[in-house]
Amino acid sequence: MGQVIIKNSAEIELMRQGGKILALVLSALKDAVRPGITTGELNSLAEKLIAEHEAIPSFRNYCPSPGDTPFPTTLCASINEEVVHAPALPSRVLKEGDIICLDLGLKYPSGDDGLFVDAAITVGVGKISEEAERIMKVTEESLWAGIAKVKHGNFIHDISKAVQKTAEKEGFSVVRDLVGHGVGHKVHEAPRIPNFFDSSWKATPLIEGMTICIEPMVCAGGARVKTKDDEWTVVTADGKISAHFEHTILVTKEGYEVLTK
Repeated sequence: MGQVIIKNSAEIELMRQGGKILALVLSALKDAVRPGITTGELNSLAEKLIAEHEAIPSFRNYCPSPGDTPFPTTLCASINEEVVHAPALPSRVLKEGDIICLDLGLKYPSGDDGLFVDAAITVGVGKISEEAERIMKVTEESLWAGIAKVKHGNFIHDISKAVQKTAEKEGFSVVRDLVGHGVGHKVHEAPRIPNFFDSSWKATPLIEGMTICIEPMVCAGGARVKTKDDEWTVVTADGKISAHFEHTILVTKEGYEVLTK
């Protein structure tokens, strides 16, 4: 991912504006979720709202490395056992009892000076099971437990420990093959933000002006995941449900600012 990029006040202000737009779009998508709506319709709504705010989607045609299959849609729409990165097309109908993760990124403004922000929410479709309610609640709680550790002078592993502890004490597992990340000039920047702790890793400090994405991916069963034949959709290996929440966070001297709230 390269070197950590500290953002200046002008860059932070652009990310703040982009974060507000992204929060509005995600809120509208959440309100639109209901039995019978399709992932394609949600994708079209996301595209329309992003364009209306003079921003551009950051996931559509995103290619992590040369030769990789570009991501085909604006919205990641991951349903039930799909953990992350499920394209919204081909379109699928949401059914009562499903849970869907709406993961979205944008660049604001749309020109060369634009910066990226990223966020995700998991939403129930109609009436959902108690287990689905609980995993969504605990995943969001683990996100906020991680965010609470953000402060200049703390370390990334403080975030990782808080996320892991919150999820695991409720009997859930955290995905280890995917992590949070820095964000701003690129969709994915340094540093990596794992949702679990490994004592063999070098301690990476949090520095004022860093902008990071904290994104717990929590599973009802085991932590193992696999990627489907579309080369993008990541699912739980055991087929059990998963939830995912994410915010873009600014590290400040006293603590943090949620840019996508």
